[in-house]
Amino acid sequence: MNLSASSNPSETFYAEWQSTLSFLQDVMDILLQYLVTNFDRSTKVIDFHYPNELLQEYNWDLADQPQTLEEILSNCRIALKYAIKTGHPRYFNQLSTGLDMVGLAADWLTSTANTNMFTYEIAPVFVLLEYVTLRKMREIIGWPGGAGDGIFSPGGAISNMYAMLIARFKMFPEVKEKGMAAIPRLVAFTSEHSHFSVKKGAAALGIGTDSVILIRCDDRKFSPLEHFPVVFVVVSSLQGFVPFLVSATAGTTVYGAFDPLIAIADICKKYKIWMHVDGAWGGGLLMSRKHKWKLNGVERANSVTWNPHKMMGVPLQCSALLVREEGLMQSCNQMHASYLFQQDKHYDLSYDTGDKALQCGRHVDVFKLWLMWRAKGTVGFEAHIDKCLELAEYLYNKIKNREGFELVIEGKPQHTNVCFWYVPPSLRNMEDNEERMNRLSKVAPVIKARMMEYGTTMVSYQPLGDKVNFFRMVISNPAAAHQDIDFLIEEIERLGQDL
Repeated sequence: MNLSASSNPSETFYAEWQSTLSFLQDVMDILLQYLVTNFDRSTKVIDFHYPNELLQEYNWDLADQPQTLEEILSNCRIALKYAIKTGHPRYFNQLSTGLDMVGLAADWLTSTANTNMFTYEIAPVFVLLEYVTLRKMREIIGWPGGAGDGIFSPGGAISNMYAMLIARFKMFPEVKEKGMAAIPRLVAFTSEHSHFSVKKGAAALGIGTDSVILIRCDDRKFSPLEHFPVVFVVVSSLQGFVPFLVSATAGTTVYGAFDPLIAIADICKKYKIWMHVDGAWGGGLLMSRKHKWKLNGVERANSVTWNPHKMMGVPLQCSALLVREEGLMQSCNQMHASYLFQQDKHYDLSYDTGDKALQCGRHVDVFKLWLMWRAKGTVGFEAHIDKCLELAEYLYNKIKNREGFELVIEGKPQHTNVCFWYVPPSLRNMEDNEERMNRLSKVAPVIKARMMEYGTTMVSYQPLGDKVNFFRMVISNPAAAHQDIDFLIEEIERLGQDL
């Protein structure tokens, strides 16, 4: 029968729907098979191919005519075949790793609902869950009764930019209508180990990267802290310069270091300046009774960035910006678009949250976190975080006296970041001079390339300041275990012995 020519529309719909259901079931089978391999230590973390190889091996071009469903399924298999298994117990490359099944289910559900977060009328449950979850996060930060405001944004960089935007508006509300030309030259302060997004936000907002003053650090925090007020006063006294924000970091990207928040809060209070805490990486430690002391003073911040998609293992993306003063985000960002935010709706308009966001269209990010929190409880997140920090300490203890390994920072890690060099046998007896440093700088990139080509594991590396390329090991995947740490150490030795 030619279904398209059928005189019975119900018959046509039923046949097409059966075909769709069969397709979706096949897609689900592909996904479930991938999930099994994702946690299997005997499988590769990555099936690495160079870009030109993948471009030549498959036809990726977009055509005028549709493909068959079988070809679409083949596309799905190929995409996952070459995807990095970020949930693999031996994937340590980024701050966001692991794959939580409840979070994954929530992601599937929100994609099925396919709605937008700007008004209660089109996302009633999700808007309420965002309200409840942000309030709980503010309670954990230490703001009385969870008072304040907040929003889930596309990532920590945007959350940090929101903080800068709101801090500027708080000091000079006229900037919203009149622009930067109407206000003095602004300057912000942050540590030299802070995330690049602080400067990027300054560039995007027209403040300028030169207006971000970097405070010298030791390997772990703002230091020497006693110099900060001097720098502050000197910069403040320059004609036309007005300090408006200090961005402290709770868990730096490379070292996992925590700035001294109490001391910074004292300075911000004294000089009446906005205190932001970038806890994108370290904010998750607030869930742990054992480790939350590292963020002592965070409750005195005006705003906090906290990325549950990092240390808490929520599927990407899930980043929150929390603000202590209620209503400030709305005043800063609202544009009163009458086709979305009508003032004569029949429900409480405070739940139409879209006008406090920079975005119009906004993805439902909260449901993953909320559903995981329901499934795990706070104690489940605490166990996850405590385990990852214990694994970092295990790695530190394994390599601190091991031949061929040199720690970049002495002492136990503050977070799960463990930074180290692998020194091949050929370099171990060399004098510590420029030639040795040049040769050592090439070791980590070669080992990393070999890791990817073998597909056995992945761990990041980078230089920093005067330190040549070193490995930055980070752990946020609850599926990782001692055996995976042991494997990583032995694999680095295997792949680097001949260098």
